[in-house]
Amino acid sequence: MPEPNIRTLSVGLLGTCCYMLSLPGRDDCVVIDPGAEPDVIRQAAEGRAIAAVLLTHGHFDHIGAVAELLTPDAALVIHELDAPLLGDPQLNASWLIGQSVTAPDATHPVHEGDEITYAGITFTVLHTPGHTPGGVCYRTGNSLFSGDTRFRFGFGRTDLPGGNMRDLQRSLARLAPLLEEVTLYPGHEA
Repeated sequence: MPEPNIRTLSVGLLGTCCYMLSLPGRDDCVVIDPGAEPDVIRQAAEGRAIAAVLLTHGHFDHIGAVAELLTPDAALVIHELDAPLLGDPQLNASWLIGQSVTAPDATHPVHEGDEITYAGITFTVLHTPGHTPGGVCYRTGNSLFSGDTRFRFGFGRTDLPGGNMRDLQRSLARLAPLLEEVTLYPGHEA
């Protein structure tokens, strides 16, 4: 499989990294972590249909544009353990910004080791709990989308509902050897 084209957008108050992946010659794409600014994300799609929205976890800054981007034909993918965060402002921490951010129910809950294919791109699901119970990384080829599990120079916080430092330490140890063979695409650049 050819490596997908990857476009990075920084969206929302917290500068969430939203990724758009597509293969040359196809008229569809995959969006990872559309945290805000659905119009900007749609424009970046350049007319491609969104085949799937993949969420690395369920916090508000990663799900904020889902409701406006999701179509009846698009899949909404999140780990089963984070699916409850989509509809609960307390669990997804949107109460921290004085808002009630929610997203539709997941259409495709995933688990450790699942292989999923959308827009011709196959991803492997790596369950990496700690930041949230159902945090995941998605790997395709030599690219790893880590959400808030792993940043370039750090990792996500564990003081929000469901966070667990011991779990996060295990997840980071699991990812450490992979980081030598992949390009890391984190949930935030800073």
